[in-house]
Amino acid sequence: MSPIFVQFIQKPNAIFLVDGLGAFATASILFPVQWQFQEYFGMPQEILSVLCMIAVAFAVYSFCCFLFLKKNWIVLLKVIMTANLLYCCLTIGLVIHYYSTLSIVGLTYFLAEIAVIVGLVYIEIQTLKMGIQKLR
Repeated sequence: MSPIFVQFIQKPNAIFLVDGLGAFATASILFPVQWQFQEYFGMPQEILSVLCMIAVAFAVYSFCCFLFLKKNWIVLLKVIMTANLLYCCLTIGLVIHYYSTLSIVGLTYFLAEIAVIVGLVYIEIQTLKMGIQKLR
């Protein structure tokens, strides 16, 4: 059993802190990009605004889970896992749709973001599996 998964099982709210920090980082990158560096990314400003707002919502959800979580962490983790996967699907669709206008910087950013989120979801899935086994 990997030490990171053990830590998340012992303190399940820690995974929400990691998730919240990731969402906050995304919002922190996308917010200035949409106003000052949009031309370097190639994604329309309106789309960047929507992605930023989604990231803020995910950060608020995850931080609230981290701060106030007492029980039912499995259900709450399933919610953010699903939301993260849907965000990845949305981002992939947007990358495909706007591919011709994306710069190398923009394409690299969005593909890297998808890879990081998928990696986080993998950790969340493993944590969830181990948490369910622990409850049995």
